[in-house]
Amino acid sequence: MNPQNKIAQRLRALHQPGNPLILTNTYDAPTATIIASLPTAHAVATASFAIASTLGVDDSSLTSSQNLSALNSIASAVRAVNPSKPVTVDLQDGYGTLVELTATVKEVVELGAVGCNLEDLNNATGQLRPLDDAVARVKTVVEAATEAGVPDFVVNARTDVLYQDGATIDDASDEIRVLVRELGGMVNVKMNLRDGFLGVEEIRDLGVARVSVGPELWKAAMMAFKKNAEMLLGPF
Repeated sequence: MNPQNKIAQRLRALHQPGNPLILTNTYDAPTATIIASLPTAHAVATASFAIASTLGVDDSSLTSSQNLSALNSIASAVRAVNPSKPVTVDLQDGYGTLVELTATVKEVVELGAVGCNLEDLNNATGQLRPLDDAVARVKTVVEAATEAGVPDFVVNARTDVLYQDGATIDDASDEIRVLVRELGGMVNVKMNLRDGFLGVEEIRDLGVARVSVGPELWKAAMMAFKKNAEMLLGPF
């Protein structure tokens, strides 16, 4: 068996409803090194929003080449610390047609990742993709990864339905049910590190299998940077 697929199997096994995989998303080599060195961090995930911010662009403007360049740095940093620790990449909407998506996934595998996050929002139009299109794209990712030698590649299918005008929790629930049924998947939650939102224990009790924080740690780091800069500069 391809050694990389064994790592993918390890990542897949970490997704357990009620005992979720906790992902503290990284955005560059230094943060990846930190997370990879923590024994309680069982996998390393990227955050496209944070990566885009470090490059001075909006998340929706982040290109495939920019994202994969960051992945290359992050995956290399993880390998230097722990070669067996799984890496999963925030692939946004997958960038382009099914043919382009296939090529992107194969490059992702080549760079060492064994999973990805895939959104159902079409960045080019700003609209949700039709449900059958979203399902087809997730299946395309799996097929491409299988062709690249990683059949157990883990896909986290994310719905952006709540970002649409007039969208409701019921809309999101309906789409999640379809994705889980069609893809045999489990539920992921993006957690906010602020007061008034569900914490890890509460989310765990809901039976979800995966918790990620997206750019929350990047935001916290930027706030700390600003605070310390202000302290250094003082009132002058």
